[in-house]
Amino acid sequence: MNPMLNIAVRAARRAGNILMQGFERRDEIESSSKGSNDYVTNFDKASEKAIVDVIRTAYPDHTIITEESGLLAGKDDEVQWIIDPLDGTTNFIKGFPHFAVSIAIRVKNRTEAAVVYNPVTNELFTAQRGKGAKMNELRLRVENLRELKGTILATGFPFKRPSLMPTQFAMMASLAEECADFRRTGSAALDLCYVAANRVDGYFEADIKPWDIAAGDLIAREAGALVCDFNGTPNYLAQGHIVATAPRLMKAMLNHIQPCLPQNFRALTKTAL
Repeated sequence: MNPMLNIAVRAARRAGNILMQGFERRDEIESSSKGSNDYVTNFDKASEKAIVDVIRTAYPDHTIITEESGLLAGKDDEVQWIIDPLDGTTNFIKGFPHFAVSIAIRVKNRTEAAVVYNPVTNELFTAQRGKGAKMNELRLRVENLRELKGTILATGFPFKRPSLMPTQFAMMASLAEECADFRRTGSAALDLCYVAANRVDGYFEADIKPWDIAAGDLIAREAGALVCDFNGTPNYLAQGHIVATAPRLMKAMLNHIQPCLPQNFRALTKTAL
């Protein structure tokens, strides 16, 4: 196993233990608002600190980008650790058992290794570039379905940007002409892992941040999924919108998504890594 992936797994498990302490003693959770429908808890911060401490001990010069603290610059900016210490904060606060720790390792702007850990189920999703993806020790491979009919698609709502909700509903209405149902569970990282594990057949989201998807992206791709933005390009980390599905389904999904996009959609969603 890649030495950096070993460190990422160690960090994810340590952070997961901290999150489970809070999840099992919810009276100790302290939350505050970062913005509209956007929250942070004391356990987000404790999880992030644990991850950063593990990384800094092993690789003190690497750069770290986290959801809560932003850029933690290191002497080596060619290696970046992209961290979401708690993907699914609202679920965590509400006691809904679906959240994860997400850690991606990018070298020279290319994701080389990734970990997504669900501490509730003790499911550890990992991937190394060119070496496949696993859930614990089970190798993952996307089923290459031929048509959207009967599929289950995961999505996330742009709850931080309500102006995008009409676009979200339009995309869902169009896709519903063929797919069987939708899942909206509140963790982009796990949605991408569930594509890799064939628990859902595709995933799309309109307003997403790099730390939400950087790890799940590699896991899905290494399991055989195609991943792109709504324009069909590989710029999803910068553009802030993403589609992941089996290769034969991608064109059909984009054919439903693209006609629903307003002319100013790119400006509304553009983000930065």
